[in-house]
Amino acid sequence: MILAAILAGGRSSRFGRDKAAALFAGRPLLDHMRDLGADRADAVVVVGRDGGVPDLPGPDLGPLGGIAGALSHAAAHGFETVLTLPCDMPRLPEALLDALLRRAPSYCSEAPVIGHWPAKLAPELLAHLAISERRSVTCWARAIGALPIASPAPLANVNTPADLAAL
Repeated sequence: MILAAILAGGRSSRFGRDKAAALFAGRPLLDHMRDLGADRADAVVVVGRDGGVPDLPGPDLGPLGGIAGALSHAAAHGFETVLTLPCDMPRLPEALLDALLRRAPSYCSEAPVIGHWPAKLAPELLAHLAISERRSVTCWARAIGALPIASPAPLANVNTPADLAAL
């Protein structure tokens, strides 16, 4: 079973307000990402927001804290793998997601927060976060032998209101 985990714990400092709630095509970015996850997974959770799965081992660890929270949640609830998706990229190429889902662990080389991870790696990632000051998803992915997968099309990441307007 696959769990889709939408990483939404960032501060949205460059955006100036809650980016996940910003409207794109009349709906919040977070809703677009939930739909994208639901199309490819057995269940969807939101990580890093009130009422969702918490970042582990605590807040303010960046995407790796969100991934650790998602992997731990998945392992505790019987999921084999986790597809991690950011809350701010509503136009991810289907071919990229399909390629990621063929193998775990794998990650998008242009945006490593987009990845497919075995849930059983939760303890390893938590141990990594406990001893390492490096919070790079790419470094962790390389350390576990994850396959980098290039996106077949440019990725649009919403960091500012201008980025959102350009979609």
